[in-house]
Amino acid sequence: MTNIGIVVSEFNYDITSKMLERAKEHAEFLGARVVEVVNAPGAFDMPLVVEKLLKKKSVDAVVTLGAVVEGETKHDEVVMGQLARKLVDLSLEYGKPVALGVSGPGQTRAQAMARIDSYAKRAVESAVKLARKL
Repeated sequence: MTNIGIVVSEFNYDITSKMLERAKEHAEFLGARVVEVVNAPGAFDMPLVVEKLLKKKSVDAVVTLGAVVEGETKHDEVVMGQLARKLVDLSLEYGKPVALGVSGPGQTRAQAMARIDSYAKRAVESAVKLARKL
């Protein structure tokens, strides 16, 4: 059985809490076990938490869940660019999958709500499939 850890952003928690529900359901559907769920204040803060989970022998892969919504500045682009880069770095460093289930940048709140299901399920599916191949 594949054991996954999930890191979920507290920012936009009305969206991310639903993503977490869908992710857990999909993990069960795929025959994977969610062994740990950890909240991070925001998407930008996730890498440190992801690294802590990757260090655990009980975790085969990590799923990140969040929603970065467009504001009046390009802050959403900076957050997503840095997050994606660091998650790839961590995955390669620890030799374990880290799935990006954070929607954005350039999305409205309504678009983030519409993407709850797809981002949560795809991230879990990616993490589980990759972990099973390694």
